[in-house]
Amino acid sequence: MTNIIEVNQLTKKFKLKKNNSGLRSLFFPEYKNITAVDKITFNIKKGERVAFIGPNGAGKSTTIKMLSSILYPTSGTALIKGMIPWENRKKIAGDIGTVFGQRSQLWYNLPIQDSFALMGKIYNMDEIAFKRRLSRLVNLFEIRDLLSHPTRSLSLGQRMRCEIVASLLHKPQILFLDEPTIGLDVTAKEIIRNLIKKQALEEETTLLLTSHDTDDMEKVCERVIIINKGKIIFDDSLDRLKQSYLSKKYIEITTDAGDKIKKTVNTKDTPVKQALDEIVKKYHVTDITVENPPMEEIIKEIYKRD
Repeated sequence: MTNIIEVNQLTKKFKLKKNNSGLRSLFFPEYKNITAVDKITFNIKKGERVAFIGPNGAGKSTTIKMLSSILYPTSGTALIKGMIPWENRKKIAGDIGTVFGQRSQLWYNLPIQDSFALMGKIYNMDEIAFKRRLSRLVNLFEIRDLLSHPTRSLSLGQRMRCEIVASLLHKPQILFLDEPTIGLDVTAKEIIRNLIKKQALEEETTLLLTSHDTDDMEKVCERVIIINKGKIIFDDSLDRLKQSYLSKKYIEITTDAGDKIKKTVNTKDTPVKQALDEIVKKYHVTDITVENPPMEEIIKEIYKRD
């Protein structure tokens, strides 16, 4: 299968002003270089669904901005369908879609349908093809009732569904998703994950998804790249990551007396269902939550083993 994304020794450094005080710093400021992305190399094949994860400041968003031609690298190179993105912005625009969870591409005061119409014009879509494509995505993401509403009136979950539709209107072959579920409640996250995966499978869309939520990774992706301090420290299948590092679950129960009890389960030794059965036998339970370890803990575990 052909590589649709190729990254080779990609590096990005930022020049930041030092926080020195005094007149000297005012007239003769000193600067320092911060390496956000440090000589990373990886390839992604057409149709792959890849989680690109790591802690805050690891270099995830910076990498996506370089791949989507928003930023120029300091050194190294990358190819999107054989083209260098920052040198071929117009040529690759129709091949990629982007969703930044903390920034909207929809016009704040316009009805959603007007934002979609503008996106269609921006991508020079044929009117009939645009209407057919929009109708399909509106039905898939169940947003027909939202079309006449301005962006500002939508809940975060509703807006995110519309953001993803906007990014898919021109039928991109590659979709960059930067924290698409950030700030969403449990139900909205599940809806977004299911829709993203269904869309990717139906159209063989290549996904590169960043997230701090390990459930995003588990439920959408098949491969995981972990980056920390600008360097790639893990690149393998989701199954391998699960076998090697996601061997713990955190269980919190609430009893009928209102007590909260926390337990850690090693899933290599005890299946989660068995642990839950034992808890239910021992306590009068009114609520149960089961969570994966936080991403920072997984990173530490990888460092300890590798």
